[in-house]
Amino acid sequence: MNVLDLKLWRDLWRLRGQVLAVAMVIASGVATLVMAVSTRDALYETTQAYYERYRFGDLFAHVTRAPETLVARIRELPGVQRVDDRISRYATIDVADFPEPVIGQLTSIPERGQPRLNQLVLRTGRWVEADAPDEVIVNEPFAEAHALAPGDYLSVIMNSHKRRLKIVGTALSPEFIYALGPGALLPDDKRFGVLWMGREALEAAYDLDGAFNDISLTLLRGVAPETVVPRLDALLERFGGTSAIARDNQVSNWFVMNEIEQLKTMSVLLPTIFLAVAAFLTNMVFLRLIAVEREQIGLLKAFGYSKAAIAWHYTKMVLAIGVLGVVVGGLLGMVLGRHTTEMYTDELFRFPLLIYRPAPTIFVIGALVSLTAALIGALGAVLRAARLPPAEAMIPPAPPSYQQRWLGASALGRWLDQPSRIAFRQLGRRPLRSLFTATGIAMSVGLMVMALQWFDAIDHIAQVYFFNAQRQDLTIGLTEPEASNAIHEFERMPAVMAAEPMRIVPAEISRGKRLHRGAITAIEPDARLWPIYDDRRQRTLPVPGAGVVLASRLARKLDVSTGDRVWVKILEGRRPEGWLPVVDIFDTYIAMPAYMSLAALNRLLKERPSLEYANVRVDKNREQALFTHLKQLPTVSAVMLRKAAVDAFYDTLGEFLLFFVGVFSALAALLSFGIAYNSTRIALSERGRELATLRVLGFTRGEISYILLGEVALLIFFGLPVGCAVGWLLSWTMSNSFDTELFRVPLVIDASTYGIAVIITLSAAVLSAALVRRRVDRLDLMRVLKTRE
Repeated sequence: MNVLDLKLWRDLWRLRGQVLAVAMVIASGVATLVMAVSTRDALYETTQAYYERYRFGDLFAHVTRAPETLVARIRELPGVQRVDDRISRYATIDVADFPEPVIGQLTSIPERGQPRLNQLVLRTGRWVEADAPDEVIVNEPFAEAHALAPGDYLSVIMNSHKRRLKIVGTALSPEFIYALGPGALLPDDKRFGVLWMGREALEAAYDLDGAFNDISLTLLRGVAPETVVPRLDALLERFGGTSAIARDNQVSNWFVMNEIEQLKTMSVLLPTIFLAVAAFLTNMVFLRLIAVEREQIGLLKAFGYSKAAIAWHYTKMVLAIGVLGVVVGGLLGMVLGRHTTEMYTDELFRFPLLIYRPAPTIFVIGALVSLTAALIGALGAVLRAARLPPAEAMIPPAPPSYQQRWLGASALGRWLDQPSRIAFRQLGRRPLRSLFTATGIAMSVGLMVMALQWFDAIDHIAQVYFFNAQRQDLTIGLTEPEASNAIHEFERMPAVMAAEPMRIVPAEISRGKRLHRGAITAIEPDARLWPIYDDRRQRTLPVPGAGVVLASRLARKLDVSTGDRVWVKILEGRRPEGWLPVVDIFDTYIAMPAYMSLAALNRLLKERPSLEYANVRVDKNREQALFTHLKQLPTVSAVMLRKAAVDAFYDTLGEFLLFFVGVFSALAALLSFGIAYNSTRIALSERGRELATLRVLGFTRGEISYILLGEVALLIFFGLPVGCAVGWLLSWTMSNSFDTELFRVPLVIDASTYGIAVIITLSAAVLSAALVRRRVDRLDLMRVLKTRE
């Protein structure tokens, strides 16, 4: 080991506190990168492996009733590989000891062996038997939510008949990774379950012998779904088929892919912020470190070391710190990534397998990016060390110019005591350095605000979506549209105080080459329970007599504005289509809804006035009577409770928010600690002789600590309000980045969020100050005061 390498290791040990502080900031960026990218990759790989192993379909379609002989014609379509027809119906389930009605999706499976597509992963129990028509397999999340096990029974209304079904097994399916009930936004395993039943039993129950109403297809490799969908729709149209959808638009897969897309955004944005701050902190530390080591640099050059050797010496120091940060960050990122992936696969999505194998490229990219950031941050300081002439380096730096400044002549200066004036003067003599430190503190506060504002954003979304835009207590769905006067039947139900009709139809909305496949919600002009609510204008919008009202995200996707026309094709019934004007555009944070008048939709469909859903207000004191009544109705296909939806919203997002906000808050606090500690520690190295001199002159340890730590306290004081502004800017950036078809993040920051961020930052700074204070108290006066004559 040569002399410079020996010096390097001694310096790293001597400066271990500062080294660890910088390394931890670098580790924060690397950990964020590894966590986000590895979680994204793990979710994608797990999903694709699950789809492949259990033959998840590429195309899906639903019909009213089609003969099984049609399957052969579908199989002959160009590009089709496999076809699997089945029966799928919604039914009302009465679960013992659960007061509310539960909606179940009954899906047929062969009595012997797996279906050709969308195969099941049997978790417990056994398969249904051919001679036992009342046996079912239920999806595992539903069974867990109600503590059901093989051998238990469920009461199910099937085609107006109540049947007692025996559970013989629990299973998972690639079709229901994200199991949503009709009209729901988030999984609610207590109120929606999937039941797989023998094909023959379902055929008999719904009079579908020799027929099917649901079909799945897989395509040959390289065949685009868009080339098969028109031909498939043409075959299914006469049998009441709705337009076939590709895997990309299948509900469960769509939600999974949207979550992966959000993780992709996070994997770019957050590590960039942390690594930029790491570069800044590295620059600040090395500028001040090299200033302290001027004499050592001069001696090294006097002994014949070249500029390149000096530059390489300090570059190796930067690399050593960076490598430490990369190693720690990589390990931490793997732990966090594994935990995050398990949260996704156990809580939000349900997979029977987990593939978590971070690609080596993630660590290579993390290392390259973080080391490059650290080297760029230290580049100026390293070049300055290399260029310093030996004679100049061995001379102590010229003392600052001490002259009367505004502080000394001002009333504030006369009012302050001597230690306070010293602290203020030190800041004024080195404004650039002070600015850098205050900026670092501001960045840490900003990151804290950005993390904590997620709670504010989620609360705002819940308030807008579940309370301002929805004012009903229940939404009741029907198996088939009924005449609009059926709303009076809902009004006469027990505990119902008000009821309003609604209809939701699948539709394609397009403008030129831009197309969106979704749904149109039709409501009455005087709708009060489910109005069109605009969050930006904070008011309900009128329902147009003709035309549509689009969500702003949908309007951007179609590139339309108010007054333009869109081509609308309804994907059910007679499949009418035509041009409709865009009457208004409104802001919402969830999905991309489109609204129109119920009467206008009925005219477009050329049907009598009809409804498919009823939004109702309920007397809370008598709601159990309504639940009991709904459990007996065979025509009910969905029961959505607003309170249950709110609870599911918070239950689903709560654990994720606590974890992510906790992680990023801890990283931001670590950043605050690193900046405050490094600033104070280097200031102590630079001013050790000055502080020791003051001690000799009679200043107490407390006053010396006050002078040193007071400088940092003032910088923190100046950095806090700037940090709040930085937090707003980062939150704005995050809000614009998380803008998918499923979910948008509003820019909402409560005053308490700023307060919590400030308190956490101050706590981290106080901890760093306490550690430095111990060094001040142990200051060796005789050693520090020794100088060259």
